[in-house]
Amino acid sequence: MSESEAVITLQPDIEDLVPSEATLRQFDRETSAAPTFPKVLRRRLDSYFADQKLSPKADLAMWVKIATGLSVLAGSWIAIYALKLNSWQFVALYLLGGLAQTFLLLNIAHDSHLNAISSVPAVNKTLNYVFDICGINSYMWRILHHRGHHSCINLQGEDDALTGRGLLRFTPHEPRTPLHRFQHFYVFFLYALFSLDYVFVRDFECFFFPTHGYLKRTKHPLREYLILFASKAFYVIYMLVLPVLLLGNSPLLVIAAFLLVHLVVGLSVALVFQTTHTVDSTYFPSERSEFENGVYHIFATTADYATANPLVSWLTGGLNHHIVHHLCPFVCHTHYAPLTRIVKETAEEFGVPYRQNSTMTRAIWHHLILLKQLGNEN
Repeated sequence: MSESEAVITLQPDIEDLVPSEATLRQFDRETSAAPTFPKVLRRRLDSYFADQKLSPKADLAMWVKIATGLSVLAGSWIAIYALKLNSWQFVALYLLGGLAQTFLLLNIAHDSHLNAISSVPAVNKTLNYVFDICGINSYMWRILHHRGHHSCINLQGEDDALTGRGLLRFTPHEPRTPLHRFQHFYVFFLYALFSLDYVFVRDFECFFFPTHGYLKRTKHPLREYLILFASKAFYVIYMLVLPVLLLGNSPLLVIAAFLLVHLVVGLSVALVFQTTHTVDSTYFPSERSEFENGVYHIFATTADYATANPLVSWLTGGLNHHIVHHLCPFVCHTHYAPLTRIVKETAEEFGVPYRQNSTMTRAIWHHLILLKQLGNEN
């Protein structure tokens, strides 16, 4: 990862919004003035795969995760229609499908949109439609996550992950309102609405009422508008309409199960991501050029958590190894654990601060500490 990743140019074709791996390595070679730490770190991370004779893409563990997630999602819905269920059994299987969606979003869809699963673009593109199956537009997610996050971590007004709609204050550069004083209390309620907002508001807002300059300048292909409406209709039909029409379930029961699923998805996804950048130990730059190299930007604005816990890594798609994720966005997350050890050792060797929380619970706690501080300080 080099400084070039901190400035990503939006292309008309969004298949490659992040620079290629070869481009990043070439930039490192050509920039003779680059600091020693980024060069050494990049060389060691690259050497890991060469020395182990490993592909940075999906290994057997990743393909097992893909098969498991898809099987549980498909199996839960097959069971819902194949079995005669009472109300509690329906809700239980419906919730199981929601848990499978959460797992797929964190473990498969997030890697696929970064082309980290396969060297064959068509494989990544196909798996990227997991977003659409879960009600989120995959095309817009790619734009927002590449251009609106990876290229501008923790930059107020640019990083889409800092969008609080005026209800949450995530950075010291954002105006404070009296309401923010209580944000560390009501934040969980808003996170529970996160996926509902994405499905029914955020995607349409970004297509038709964009606030970011790069979205205003982007002309979306007609097919993406068609996919947007078709995928949203498909999601609403299979999640809400068919369980009422084909199974004769009460609309209130189906709506209650639907809201329960989104509570789980919203809370899970929001907390997994927000605890990696918005905690009291991370930094919020005032401008892109504040760091001489993009690697230092990543280390200052990003924190890992629970990296020694394989269960957390398995459930969160390796996003608890978040520094490596930003340093190596093209690498499948099942490789993150050994890469994180390299990052820790190299950072310690060069005296570069490495931010981490030992558990996810501590990461959430430090996220709340930041929200409380920002809610009470101008």
